[in-house]
Amino acid sequence: MNEQEYYKAFIAQAILEDVGDGDHTSLSTIPADQMGKAQLLVKQDGILAGVEVAQMVFNYFDPELKMEVFIKDGTPVKKGDVAFTVEGKKLSILQTERLVLNFMQRMSGIATTTNEYVKRLEGTKTRVLDTRKTTPGMRLFEKWAVRLGGGCNHRIGLYDMILIKDNHIDFAGGIPQAINRAHYYLNHKGKDLKIEIEARSFDEIRQIMEVGGVDRIMIDNFNIEDTRKAVEMIGGRYETESSGGITIENLREYAECGVDFISVGALTHQIRSLDMSLKAIG
Repeated sequence: MNEQEYYKAFIAQAILEDVGDGDHTSLSTIPADQMGKAQLLVKQDGILAGVEVAQMVFNYFDPELKMEVFIKDGTPVKKGDVAFTVEGKKLSILQTERLVLNFMQRMSGIATTTNEYVKRLEGTKTRVLDTRKTTPGMRLFEKWAVRLGGGCNHRIGLYDMILIKDNHIDFAGGIPQAINRAHYYLNHKGKDLKIEIEARSFDEIRQIMEVGGVDRIMIDNFNIEDTRKAVEMIGGRYETESSGGITIENLREYAECGVDFISVGALTHQIRSLDMSLKAIG
C-alpha cells in the first residue's frame, strides 16, 4: 500500500468510527440541503500541521466541499489566526469537524514540539530524529508532522532499515554474529538497507568498529561526557546517534559532543495538541 492509499484507508476507517450509522444530532437539526461556511481558528501559538490532511478528509467525505487555504502546513501561527475556510453542505462540515480537528490538533502539537527541539540545535550539525513511539495507525501522519516541524524521520517501520538493538545483540550471541547475520540476510534477500547498531558501552563501540560493516552507531544511554569520548573514539568513521535520557534541557549539550543525530521519542509520544476550533461563520 502506498502512502496515498494508506491515508485514504485510515480516513475512511476514522469516519466510520465517528459517524457510524449517522450523525443523528446534525441529521435531526439541520436541513439536508442547507449550505454553510466555517473557519479553522488557531487558539494557541505554534507550528501549523494537518491542512493537507483536512483537505483529504473533506474531499473523501464530500468532494463538493470547498476549502480556501490562508496558511500552509509548516508555517508558524499565532492565536487568532485563521488557517482556512471550508464551504458547502452544513451537514458535511459538521460530520467532518471532529476528525479534521483531531488530525490538525495532534499534528500541529507534534510539529510545534519538534520545532522547539530543532531551534535548540541551531548552530550545530546535529539533526533531531523521531522514533517508532507513535500512536498505532497514526505513524505516517505523526512522522509527517515531525518533518513539518523541521525534524527528520529515523525510519518508518521495521522494514526500511536494519537497526540492531540490545536484544538483537543478546539473542544473536554477540555483536559480530548480529552484524554478520544482517549482511548475510540482506545479500540473500537482495535488499539494500542501511545498518545501524546500538552500543551500550565503550567496549561495544570497540567491538563494532573491529567488525565494521555498519552505517551508524547509536550511542545509547551515555552521559554527556561519555558521549563526547564516544564520538572522539568513532572519529567520523560512522554516523553517530545519541539516544536515551535526552531532554530538551540537555539536548544542546549532547549536540555539542559532535553527534550527527539525536533521536527523541518525546516528539510523538509526549506532546500536547495545539488548541484550535472549526467555527461556523455562515
